[in-house]
Amino acid sequence: MPDHNEHDRHERDGHERDGHERDGHAGNVPLATGTVTRTETAVLAGGCFWGVEEILRDVPGVIDTEVGYTGGWMENPTYHDTHDSRSGHAEAIRVTFDPARLTFEELLERWFFRLHDPTTLNRQGNDVGTQYRSAIFPQSEEQRVAAEQVIACVNASGKWKRPVTTSIEPAGTWYDGETYHQDYLRKNPGGYSCHFMRD
Repeated sequence: MPDHNEHDRHERDGHERDGHERDGHAGNVPLATGTVTRTETAVLAGGCFWGVEEILRDVPGVIDTEVGYTGGWMENPTYHDTHDSRSGHAEAIRVTFDPARLTFEELLERWFFRLHDPTTLNRQGNDVGTQYRSAIFPQSEEQRVAAEQVIACVNASGKWKRPVTTSIEPAGTWYDGETYHQDYLRKNPGGYSCHFMRD
């Protein structure tokens, strides 16, 4: 379970952010060789965003990750606002990836649905609340269709004893998480995480 006192200390220290709000979309990233690679964005929620980011950042084909909040109704939410459903937002990960190396379907099936338990509603481990829900926020109609298909496959696989509760929610405004949350487990090795890869 996260050290909520630690979170609260950071809350008192300020709400520094790298940015405020962004809309997810496909784009292009210049490479060191001078060529440009097409990128795609995925927005996923699977419990405390520290552990999700730490696993996804090292997936081949992933270019960048950032943590933040989406899926709620309050503007410019802080970490504190997400608790007790005050803002309705999920702790989420915004993943920029190269679709030529990693498809959206692969990201979901091989990584997202293995790094967390998608059958526990509004919960991962000891973390309980709507901010810890399992959710996919498709950034295109193609992603929405793919998400539906992958969820159906995961349910049909029999891997989980209970049905998948992962919701597919409209892509809303993205709010960057506070600076201290970004790359948290890189800054704090051995810090809390309830995420691991299942067979």
